[in-house]
Amino acid sequence: MKFSKSVLLGALALVGAVGAAQAQQKIVTIDGSSTVYPVTEAVAEEYQKMKKGTVKVTVGISGTGGGFKKFCRGETDISGASRPILKSEMEVCRQAGIEYIELPVAYDAITVVINPKNTWAEEMTVAELKKMWEPSAQGVVDNWKKVSERFPDHPLKLAGPGADSGTFDYFTEAIVGKSKSSRGDFMASEDDNVIVQFVSRDVGALGFFGMAYYMENKDKVKAVKIKKDENSPAIAPSVETVNNGSYQPLSRPVFIYVSAKAAQEKPEVREFVEFYLQHAAKLSREVGYVDLPSQAYELAMENFKAMRTGTAFGGVPDVGLKVEELLQREKHL
Repeated sequence: MKFSKSVLLGALALVGAVGAAQAQQKIVTIDGSSTVYPVTEAVAEEYQKMKKGTVKVTVGISGTGGGFKKFCRGETDISGASRPILKSEMEVCRQAGIEYIELPVAYDAITVVINPKNTWAEEMTVAELKKMWEPSAQGVVDNWKKVSERFPDHPLKLAGPGADSGTFDYFTEAIVGKSKSSRGDFMASEDDNVIVQFVSRDVGALGFFGMAYYMENKDKVKAVKIKKDENSPAIAPSVETVNNGSYQPLSRPVFIYVSAKAAQEKPEVREFVEFYLQHAAKLSREVGYVDLPSQAYELAMENFKAMRTGTAFGGVPDVGLKVEELLQREKHL
């Protein structure tokens, strides 16, 4: 088959136009927490629709720790984090000359889940969870009866996020009393869907992850009501209990960290972050998290536009901190 010169020229022009459009497409790179991922992915989808293909936003899931490793090497523009940046990560970023703006974007309730057929552990105290998860439980607390006499004689199987996860860090800080201090003989995964499957298949299993994954999988797992102590009421994770402060100690803010250099040099990063803060309330609710008070988003926008770098934390997670308090704190570099 022969093509006319005009058809060939038209085809070449089309290929050239497509290539030029691809070359002009701008990219915003994001990685980090699987907990923050549902919110960031929802924001990215809405932003890309608005930009009509001129900006591509890539969102990876390598865990909070894994995300900070990439971020502090300058490989990403934004890092999702389900706990504040640690002292060791602050130092790596400092040595690499990476400055960052810390922005809380939503509240999460770490949700402890059991198998739907488990009828004995629908309520648990912090002390019981600690007895399961503390380092001394490794190889010893392998039966529900060993946790409490009120539980049956049944094998205990545990699952949770891996060591690179900010959810793991915050959970161990809140329950065990020290970040990253945990037994090691549990099924660990950075993919929360793997934890869902693990718990859904074994009546003696227990796991934990962000509330959005529980909301997505209510038909497969059951949320445990948490009691701070024996005399406290049992509180289920929900928008209401997070907002009124009664779901403790497992409520926490989640964050994005923005590279100051990327925000200053790439207009698409700056625009995306502003879009994120403007829409985070609505989209965090849609994916199963709790939106911050409107004042918190206003303060976050002020901090971003002023390029206030550093962290409101001293390199360690603060359990039970209100977002307004951290936004107004002096920043640590």
